[in-house]
Parts: sequence; C-alpha cells; structure tokens
Amino acid sequence: MDLESEFTVVLRGSYEAARDRGYVATYFLQMLEEYGGVETAKRLLAVSQPQAGLFKMWELHLLDESVEAAVLKERYRSLFTDSELTEARRRLDELGYFKES
Repeated sequence: MDLESEFTVVLRGSYEAARDRGYVATYFLQMLEEYGGVETAKRLLAVSQPQAGLFKMWELHLLDESVEAAVLKERYRSLFTDSELTEARRRLDELGYFKES
C-alpha cells in the first residue's frame, strides 16, 4: 500500500472513531470516497476557516483523530506543503491541542 492510500485508511479510521461517538460526518466520508485522503485534507486545509467537523472532534475529545492531527504525523508530512502543515498546526493550536499532548 502506498503512502497516500495509507493516509486514506487513517482518515477512514478518523471517521469511524467519530461515528462511534455519535458524530456521523457524511460530507467528510463522501469527500474521502471521491477524492481520497490527501486531496480531502488539502481541500479542507485550503478553506480559510476550519470546518465545523474540527470543532465537533474537539467537543468529543477526538482531536487526535482529526484531519489536522493526521496531516502533522511525521509519516505523512511529506504529502503536504509547508503552508498546509502550518495551517493544520495553527488550527490545532487554537483549540489547545498541543497543551494537552
């Protein structure tokens, strides 16, 4: 399995973790199926404001399962630009993610 396919599997796991807590992110799942994990993450990070799903993940104490956290994992960083990595870090920082970790 190549790195991009592996990343898609990771994001599918994020969807399932949220679903197990009662949050069904239908639009996110549709994006994953249509674009794959890397393109889905790039599209979400390109929007100036974080998606509502990130706040829902925060509410459910699932930031570790967020797209932003997956993007920042050492293994997958090479799939993203510096600006995408910076945006992912900024969003998580605003939600206090790095203070908790």
